[in-house]
Formats: sequence, C-alpha cells, structure tokens
Amino acid sequence: MTAWIMLAGLAVEALLGWPDALDRRIGHPVRWFGRLVERAEHLGNREAWSKPARGAMGGLVTLFLVALAGLIGLAIQLVLPNDWVGSVLMALLASSLIAARSLHDHVADVSSAFEGAGIDAARCTLSRIVGRETAELDEAAIARAAIESLAENTSDGVTAPLFWGALLGLPGLFAYKAINTLDSMIGHRNSRYEAFGKIAARLDDLANLIPARLTGTLFTLCAGSGRAMKVMFRDARKHRSPNAGWPESAMAGALAIRLSGPRAYGAATSEEPWLNAEAGDPDAADIRRALALYQRVVVAAALLLAALGWAHLP
Repeated sequence: MTAWIMLAGLAVEALLGWPDALDRRIGHPVRWFGRLVERAEHLGNREAWSKPARGAMGGLVTLFLVALAGLIGLAIQLVLPNDWVGSVLMALLASSLIAARSLHDHVADVSSAFEGAGIDAARCTLSRIVGRETAELDEAAIARAAIESLAENTSDGVTAPLFWGALLGLPGLFAYKAINTLDSMIGHRNSRYEAFGKIAARLDDLANLIPARLTGTLFTLCAGSGRAMKVMFRDARKHRSPNAGWPESAMAGALAIRLSGPRAYGAATSEEPWLNAEAGDPDAADIRRALALYQRVVVAAALLLAALGWAHLP
C-alpha cells in the first residue's frame, strides 16, 4: 500500500507542486521543521563548549529531532482511517515532502533566465539554488552548477523520499526529510557546525547510500547510454561526497559533458576533481537536455513504484 501512496504523492506534487496560496497561508512543513532546528542549534551549540561536548549535544539533538519526526509520521499513519480516505490524506501529506516539480522549476528558471535576460539574470537565479559564489561565473560554470544541483537533488528531493516512504511509510518519509533538513542546515564543515553537525552529516550519508546509487542507475538507464554507466562507476567515488558523485557522474556521462571541478565558496576555493574530465564544458542548452533526462527519471521512478504496488497486491 505504501508504494501506491508514494506514487499518488509523487503525482500530486508533480502536477501541482506546493500551491503558493497554501504556502502564504501556512508555510511549508520543511520550513516548520527548519525553525525547530534553528532553535535547537541556538540553544545547544555553544562556542564556549569543547568540540566533544558540542559533538555530543549535536548528536543528541539530531537523534531527538529525527525520532520526533518519525513518531509524528507514525502517529498520523495510525490515526488516519485504514481506507481510501486515509490513503488520500497520506498521499497529500507525502506530496509536501517530495520535490519533483519544485526542483524542475528552480533549475528551469536558470535556463529561462539565460534565454530571456542573459547571463547576469542566470547568475542571480542560480544563486537561489546553490551555495557557491555565482557573481563571476561564466556560461559553462553556471550550466555546470545548475546541472549538478539537478542531479544531486534528484536523489535528495525525489528518489530518497520515495524510497524511504515506500519502504517505511510516513514514519520513514518524515524521518528522512528530518535527516536531510538537518544535514542541509548544520551538516557543514566549518568552525560553527563541524562538531555539532557531524552526526547529522553522517546520518544523511547513510540515509542516501542506496537512493543515490539508484538515482545514478536511473539516469544511465533513462539515457540509454553504456557510456554513462561507465563514467558513473569510474568517477562517482572521486566526488568529496560519498553519495552525490553517483547521480552527478551519471548525468555527466549521459550528456557527454564534464561536471564538478574547482569552485568558489565565498573567499575559499574548493579544488574538486572533474567528473567525466575528458568531455567538454556544458552550455546553457545542456540545462534543457538535463531537465529532459530528469523528467524521464521521474517517470521511471513512478513506474518502479507502480511495479512495487502491483507486486504486493493480494
């Protein structure tokens, strides 16, 4: 049943997204949780404490918030009626924690900015979805950043929520989104978060271990490219992330472009290795090609959920 519910949730989100009117009225569940994380971090991450103490407190905060999210999901699942009404309500709840449409729209906005207003508008639009410095990026660097964001977040925002929701229902979905949100907020390698967010970062690595590899495989299969599969298995482990390299290298191989490489974060430069280094740089048109491949991957994920649902029918 959970596979059908996640399929319905994916369909709702892909068709409607999170409506602006609803967002203005009540906000978004991930931002609700984000405010809770901010409050917990403010209270528990004290500069005067030693690194071990901050690490221990960060671990306790992470485990508590993940458990809380999972228990809320379980409570909702138990309270809702075990009929079509309950299934519809669970699908609607699940849709709020899937990002298929919103991810597509954010990356498509970068492409549209290129096409409509030029490179300065594309830089500005890109800055809303990536953490790196965008002010001096040329066309190739902007395209790389947008395509990398699309590839990585296909796993974080689509495949992984569907995976954990289909496997464990609302408790799994809620717990995963809690882990992913914690990692995005406190899982950074800097003086403020390195100790406090270490458990959150490692937990996110673990939660995305299977979904990231599944996402990379879907990219290669939907591209119909043996080259993409070869690049993925050769280059995925070069990435600094144990997971992001799989969908990113698969995307690089599928589009015959190179991704990753050096990039700036504020005043610091991160010397990242190239993925599919022998290929050329992407351009603005490659963002549209990446989005077309992404759409096929979302359809493939939906078909997988349907197959799981049929396999578990009595």
